[in-house]
Amino acid sequence: MSFLEDLNIVQQKAVKAVNGPVMIIAGAGSGKTRVLTYRIAHLVGCKVPCYQILALTFTNKAANEMKERIIKLVGDHASELWMGTFHSMFARILRREAELLGYNRSFTIYDSDDSLSAIKKCMEKTGLSQQQISPQTVRARISAAKNQMMSQKIFAERAREFLDEKVAGVYGEYERLLQRSNAMDFDDLLVKPIDLFHRHPAVLEKYHHRFKFILVDEFQDTNRAQYEVIKLLARKHRNICVVGDDAQSIYAFRGADIRNILDFSKDYSDCQTYRLEQNYRSTKNILSVADTLIKNNHDQLTKDLWTENPDGEQVVLLESADDRDEAYQITAAIQQEIIDNQLSLKDFTILYRTNAQSRSLEDVLRRGGVPYVIVGGIRFYERKEIKDVLAYLRLLTNPNDDESFLRAVNYPPRGIGGTSLDHLQTYAGKRMLPLLKSIAHLDQINELQERARINMARFGAFIEKYTSLKSKISTSELARSMVDELGILKLFKDERTPESLGRWENIHELLSAISEYGDEHPDGTLESFLEEVSLVSDIDMWEGNRSAITLMTLHSSKGLEFPVVFITGIEEGLLPFYSTLIEREELEEERRLFYVGITRARTKLYLSRARMRYRFGEPAFCSPSRFLSEIGEGHRIGPQTKNIRHRFESASYTERRQPQRIRTGAEKREDEKLFSDDSPDYESESQDILEIKKGSMVRHEMFGTGRVIQVSGHGDAMKATVDFQEHGVKNLIVKFARLRSA
Repeated sequence: MSFLEDLNIVQQKAVKAVNGPVMIIAGAGSGKTRVLTYRIAHLVGCKVPCYQILALTFTNKAANEMKERIIKLVGDHASELWMGTFHSMFARILRREAELLGYNRSFTIYDSDDSLSAIKKCMEKTGLSQQQISPQTVRARISAAKNQMMSQKIFAERAREFLDEKVAGVYGEYERLLQRSNAMDFDDLLVKPIDLFHRHPAVLEKYHHRFKFILVDEFQDTNRAQYEVIKLLARKHRNICVVGDDAQSIYAFRGADIRNILDFSKDYSDCQTYRLEQNYRSTKNILSVADTLIKNNHDQLTKDLWTENPDGEQVVLLESADDRDEAYQITAAIQQEIIDNQLSLKDFTILYRTNAQSRSLEDVLRRGGVPYVIVGGIRFYERKEIKDVLAYLRLLTNPNDDESFLRAVNYPPRGIGGTSLDHLQTYAGKRMLPLLKSIAHLDQINELQERARINMARFGAFIEKYTSLKSKISTSELARSMVDELGILKLFKDERTPESLGRWENIHELLSAISEYGDEHPDGTLESFLEEVSLVSDIDMWEGNRSAITLMTLHSSKGLEFPVVFITGIEEGLLPFYSTLIEREELEEERRLFYVGITRARTKLYLSRARMRYRFGEPAFCSPSRFLSEIGEGHRIGPQTKNIRHRFESASYTERRQPQRIRTGAEKREDEKLFSDDSPDYESESQDILEIKKGSMVRHEMFGTGRVIQVSGHGDAMKATVDFQEHGVKNLIVKFARLRSA
């Protein structure tokens, strides 16, 4: 047991508390993994057979690393440990007991794509149209029900709304399909063991005898199903040890329930609690900021973090004019840090709240020739929803692009099936025609059903319409109008899942990128924009083991650490993230997310906010995050140091961009919970549209000042011909032109 000498006094006590329920509250950087690893090694050293220990983690990587360390401490027999993720461990149990649930041991585990495909089949069988309700929405509802241990019968009984009534029907058919297919989805791997143990007490007794000691890592991230199955397994011996930090509970959107850790001592009144409060990672200044921030949360377990590390440098606050300026300042600060402290690019990470924020950062880093890698996501222009929209834009410039045609033709769904596309491709292939041009000959393809023929013709007319508009309106207006007519944004917004809302925001960010490109390149064309984007998608200079800056979301950063950390977008509506209404529980999770980001830093922390961001294709003012006021006063947070300057001033985007006027939203109400979204509501277009008359002087964000020489059409179809002083005559769609009185 000499390895216990590596631990501090509190860590040793937590490791040696073998019997009964134990809760280890492990503050950030307090050696949680070491304590969990040494505790298992200590159990083995106390002659507990390895097969009687069940250790549950949230990643296979964490489990494998811990098992390797345990083997080094106690020997090869530790390889018999049952250690792994919840899903992998309970899949092993289900393999052994599957026949009791009507399955055989070779059942298939459906991943998310398999599950979605099955949901679509069930929707078709129950007569629920995918145009009426998206399959992703149905899958999300069923998954949430399973994680709340709500059977189809109970879900159906509680259904009160139209959506839930329809989902209940699909839920039942989905369960029957899984059973017939001898398949389980990821949620079943947690729910089926609970069902098994309730229906077969003898099986539960068998596993009581098998697992006498249960350990759970990252306990704050468990959902109710995970908590229930652990509770069942620990019911007899009650030797359960949970390790976690309520201050790092940031996955409520995945079903994680912070009540599991907050209420653990209520379910186990005799539990021994140990608080790991000594931080080994961060400087005193960084830790002080983190501790001060998190103490603003109401729902938390008390702890006071401290460290013997040096005070370290001040936390730096960067204040930028806009998101592009923010990216330049961060890049310049990184270069200065490398010069001053002999650091490598791999010592830096840039964290953001949403994936859409990476676009400006990537653009500046790429143009500066600075290598970077993205963790937990893919490059902005490689994301599916972005490539889908770009496929339309590419078709407008190259009608021979069959790949873009196939990507766009049935997205959003138009009722053009695979068989119909096969007939079209056969016809086009025989005549060596591009697919888009083959649409002109639909009446010659006898195999096509009338519905497919009509929908293909409509798609061709849509592309033709925007191809003709390409030379008449700006690229920004073209993209906005096209996306609006496609209805993609509404589809994503209606799904209301975390994934769909992220895609919704990414498309808005693409529209911002197109607007910014037009501002930077007044003579730029759609073709030149697509050429620049293709370089981002095709060239990957950061593969292999090269030193590179790491970009990731705050959620992805959990469990990692870096010498220098940048946290961007510390503004109301972004961090904390909300649109109009944010409840206290949601605000506290946003605060915990910020806390996680802060505590990733070892020696230096930069916090960054912009005064203006392009949102939804338009500039919008940004208010400083309330979190800055919570941590700023009385703590060592300083402004950007004087020796940090733009290293790209000759190419500075901000100083060339002069927005004419920034529209603000409704007045913020006094109620703290309700905030206005200062950015325009792009989809509803409820904002006032300037009354356009022949002869009036107007101003355009790209073309400047001009005189209206002709007006035609009404409502959304209204067009204006404007003679601009610097750019000549332009034909504009008034709804999307953003004209202002000159």
